Amino acid sequence: MQRKTIVGVDVRDLQISKSGVKTYLEELCKEFAKPDASIEFVFIRNRIPVYTGNNPWGKLLEHIRFQWWKQIMLPLKAKMKSCDVLFCTDFFVPVFSWGIKTVPVFHDAFFWEYPAHYNQYWRTLFIQLGLRAAKKAAFIVTPTIYTQEQIARYSGIAKEKIIPIHEGPKRFEGLGTGNPVGKPYILHIGTAEKRKNLPFLIKAFHELIQSRELSNAVDQNNTAADMIPPNLCLVLAGQFTNKSTINDAPTIMATIEALALKDRVILTGYLPDEAIPAYYTHAACYVFPSLNEGFGIPILEAFQYGTPVLIANNSCLPEVAGDAALAFDPTDQAALVAQLKRVQTNQSLRETLIAKGKERLQQFTWESATAELKGLFKYNKKV
Repeated sequence: MQRKTIVGVDVRDLQISKSGVKTYLEELCKEFAKPDASIEFVFIRNRIPVYTGNNPWGKLLEHIRFQWWKQIMLPLKAKMKSCDVLFCTDFFVPVFSWGIKTVPVFHDAFFWEYPAHYNQYWRTLFIQLGLRAAKKAAFIVTPTIYTQEQIARYSGIAKEKIIPIHEGPKRFEGLGTGNPVGKPYILHIGTAEKRKNLPFLIKAFHELIQSRELSNAVDQNNTAADMIPPNLCLVLAGQFTNKSTINDAPTIMATIEALALKDRVILTGYLPDEAIPAYYTHAACYVFPSLNEGFGIPILEAFQYGTPVLIANNSCLPEVAGDAALAFDPTDQAALVAQLKRVQTNQSLRETLIAKGKERLQQFTWESATAELKGLFKYNKKV
């Protein structure tokens, strides 16, 4: 009888991450934990607490400990557990892996696309260790074809070695009872990084409510304008990052202040999982104005809860959303306002988007992602 393929999974990120990287790892671990006669997953844990504060010396120590974990402890533990393959979902696999096949996940190409957004020493470590190790890996997994092409373009790694495997939505429990805001609202969920383009969204929202008021002032019987609620709000859900190079909090706060929107733009901060379904369920629409993404899990989460979706027409977002979302140029404020008006005032369009979103969602599941990954791991064992 042939021995099972044994795959070691680095789960260190479950200790610290609150972003899509954590969702990716959590959802895959749920699938990996299901019995399989041909493959066994071993979850390799870092038992030492991870420092997440802002002290410079604490950060430096944690970077050293991270590399100690990746380059020494992780491959050693994988070898002791007789792993055939070592799977890491946070870009880094060990350079020397004791003969074990390695498979990293590159969620995006931001290290190359936004060099100024990274600490120069951290980026150097990625280039010298992370990229070097990735070039020695059996394969690299990415979430989209767009990301595959970007990584191949910047890294020089053969495109055939970079395998796009689509992700799925985070599987929340429940639908969420009651409007969490108490008013109608447009929704965005995500960390407030510069590439998320949130000041642009705030300005477009301001133009939308201003145009409603102007339309009603000119025409008291303007039915389309009346369909935009007078107390419509913009909800920006998610935490501000503590990374100064990518933190967009100052610009976001200044934009809200300049446009006198303190009562209309709601900043929720970090939302626990149990709170998120209610925000999707009751949103008038979900807007994704980002200038660049590697995947875009919130698109699928919005589809999951029957929320109409508007996306920027760039990077991987059209690849994920297909024809189930309205697209706009994320540098053209009037274009976004026009799409917001359409989705607010056209009930037939809303219903079409919701139906297409539900249909589109069927193409993005963690079960199918896991099946593709298992095929890759089993192939790796042979090569």
